[in-house]
Amino acid sequence: MTSIDVQALTKEYGTRRAVDALTFRVLPGRVTGFLGPNGAGKSTTMRLVLGLDRPTSGTATIGGRPYATLDEPLRHVGALLDAEAAHGSRTGRDHLRVLAASNRVSVTRVDEVLAETGLTSVAHRRVRTYSLGMRQRLGIAAALLGDPEVVMLDEPSNGLDPEGIIWLRELLRRLAAEGRTVLVSSHLMNETASFADQLVVLGRGRLLADTPMREFIHARVRPRVRIRTTDGTALTSVLTAHGHDAVRHEDGHWTVPEARVDDIGRLVSAAGVPILELASEEATLEQAYLDLTATSAEFTALHQEA
Repeated sequence: MTSIDVQALTKEYGTRRAVDALTFRVLPGRVTGFLGPNGAGKSTTMRLVLGLDRPTSGTATIGGRPYATLDEPLRHVGALLDAEAAHGSRTGRDHLRVLAASNRVSVTRVDEVLAETGLTSVAHRRVRTYSLGMRQRLGIAAALLGDPEVVMLDEPSNGLDPEGIIWLRELLRRLAAEGRTVLVSSHLMNETASFADQLVVLGRGRLLADTPMREFIHARVRPRVRIRTTDGTALTSVLTAHGHDAVRHEDGHWTVPEARVDDIGRLVSAAGVPILELASEEATLEQAYLDLTATSAEFTALHQEA
C-alpha cells in the first residue's frame, strides 16, 4: 500500500513556523482534499513531502520511504506544484520527452498523456504560447507520465475553463478508483466538494481536521428547512407553538434551523398553512469550513489579513 505519511512535520523559516508539528496520512483509493487559506502551509507541506525543502523536524514519506531515496521517482510519484515550471522555449511534447528520458519512460507514453490531457493538437507549439489552462494541463500530463501510484497536485484547477474543471474532476475520481493515492490542494471549497472523499484542513501550519468530507460537513452544519408561504404570520405561529424558530430572508423565504422537512411539513400541513416551497437546505463544505475556522481567533485574524 503506497500512502503518504506525515509525522510531526515542522518547517521553520527564521522565526516563522510555516508547518507546525503536522501529522496525517493520505491513503490510496480516494481523493484527499488539502484545504486552507493562502499561507496555511499547504504548498510548503507538499514541497517537504517531495524533498524540495528539508524539514526542521519530523518526517514525510511515500510508501514508507523519503522521496529522495526513490529510484526513477516519476514512476512512483507524479506532482504538479507550479504550472510555470516548463521551459517556455520547448514545445509541450519536448518538455515531456525530456522528463520521460530521465526516468526511462517510453516515448509512446508521452503521446498517451498528451491525448489524455487534451494537448495533442498543441503538442508541437512552444510552451510560452500556452494559456494558463494549457500549462496546467501540461503539468498534469507530466505528473501522469510515469503512471505513478501517488499523484500530488497543487491548485490544479487554476486557469481551467468550466470544461477543463469537469475533465479534472473526472480524472481525479478515475485515478482514485484505480487505487492510486491522490492529494489535491485547493482553496476552492465548492470545487473540492465535487471530487474529495477525505479532507485534511490546515490553519497556520497546524492540522485543523483530518476526516471524511461528509462527516466534516455534517458535524459542523446543522440541518435546515427552507420554506416559502403566502401567510408568514400563520407559519411563525405554528412553528413557535412547536418550539421552532423561523428566520425570514430578504427574498421572502424562511429558514427553520435544526429541523427536518418531514417534521415541518406535517406541522404546517396540519395547521392549513399555505406552502409554496418546502425543501431541505443542503449543508456545504464552505459552511463547514467557515464554522471550523471561526473557532480559532488566531486563524481568523490570519484569514482576514490575507
